[in-house]
Amino acid sequence: MSLRSPLAVAAALVVSVIVPAPPAVAVVADDGATVVKQTRLDDRTYDLTVNSPAIGGNVPVRLLTPPGWSPTATRTWPVLFLLQGCGDDYTSWTRETDVEQLSASSDVLIVMPDGGRAGWYSDWWNGGRGGTPAWETFHMTELVQLLERGYRAGSSRAIAGLSAGGTGAFKYAAKRPGYFKAAASYSGVLSTQFVGVPAYVTATVLREGLSASALWGDDRFQEQVWRANNPKELAAGLRGTSLYMSYGNGFTGPLDPGFDYDANERIVGATSPDFVLRMRLLNIPITVNAYGDGTHTWPYWQRELRRSWPQLMTALGLPG
Repeated sequence: MSLRSPLAVAAALVVSVIVPAPPAVAVVADDGATVVKQTRLDDRTYDLTVNSPAIGGNVPVRLLTPPGWSPTATRTWPVLFLLQGCGDDYTSWTRETDVEQLSASSDVLIVMPDGGRAGWYSDWWNGGRGGTPAWETFHMTELVQLLERGYRAGSSRAIAGLSAGGTGAFKYAAKRPGYFKAAASYSGVLSTQFVGVPAYVTATVLREGLSASALWGDDRFQEQVWRANNPKELAAGLRGTSLYMSYGNGFTGPLDPGFDYDANERIVGATSPDFVLRMRLLNIPITVNAYGDGTHTWPYWQRELRRSWPQLMTALGLPG
């Protein structure tokens, strides 16, 4: 959990003007997923509602389009996926950071999909039955197909996320070697089978009133399922991807007025070195910003987005 940033407080005082949207692009994914609503919020921002068989219902997605973008253009654009953390939603990046200003002159289509309150970027195990929700299938199959078929998304991609979104960013990239040019994790849990972490993951799911065992099962009896969703175990697949990770230690830092201690970032800070060691043993290059004092809050993620931006854009072949 995090305090609302000054950006969020200011945004709450502004009355938004909703610009009428053109009809949603008539495009369908292979499994029947389709855009059922499209709302234009301003000259760059669109909110889509996707009816998803993988989730079993409608899922919102926010797009931040580049200068000159058009769904009927003859060209395509590089794509940057930004993934939310647990307990939040698809509006978080534009609500809490200056990503709109940061990307104003960047030739990149930014995609901010909802990931569920505690979806953990996974196709849920559900006692071995599978089925809904299948967040990985939604993000990496349904949504990608819709973006490429109707929104001029290209095949040059980068992905970044915070907290559980950082876990998802590295997991998605590792399971698809070469699919993403770059991946970034800000305070992500990247060693999900480290001592104490399964209980932490379970707590985030239970907090949202969901079945913890339905996610990946019991970490003792369904060890293979946990391994298949653990970025550390998948790390070899990250070779060749431009990588950035950052984390604090959970103690009061320079951006923490009023904080003394943060349990979430303490867990991230305690487990991140285990992932870094794995990368070193595999001899896979990675940019690591272990910045010490700092909590699991938006001021740090905003700062890390800016710090990693040149690396993400360079990987996409764009000016940093």
